Amino acid sequence: MLHRPLPLRASLLLAALVFTTPAWSADPLHKETVELTAGKSAHSVKGKIKGYATAEYTLSGKAGQTLSVKLKTNQPSNYFNIRQPGQDEALFIGSTSGNTYQAKLPADGEYTVQVYLMRNAARRNAVASYSLEMRLRP
Repeated sequence: MLHRPLPLRASLLLAALVFTTPAWSADPLHKETVELTAGKSAHSVKGKIKGYATAEYTLSGKAGQTLSVKLKTNQPSNYFNIRQPGQDEALFIGSTSGNTYQAKLPADGEYTVQVYLMRNAARRNAVASYSLEMRLRP
């Protein structure tokens, strides 16, 4: 059996398929730092996420301050988690606790509010339009 080399176009196409990363493997991430101070203790943001995309809002807080976060969304599988500095486990998990959080912060540091879609919606490439309100009080 005689093997013929692939035509140039076919070779280039094959190389492109083999050496490129599929678009679905990259999870888009929106990151934003939120400045909450005595003069501006609240911050609201409107956003949109699709599929496996997430949005992260980072804010600085001190132990004993009260952090309030409220998510309003048009997508029932849209939630947020709160991560605290130096901890592996989330401080708050929205999918089990709902879309409202209010509690005193346990430590000084950078806290991250991550907005995401549950896997059932992310797999379908669903879109969520949301508004997120974050408030920090002494």
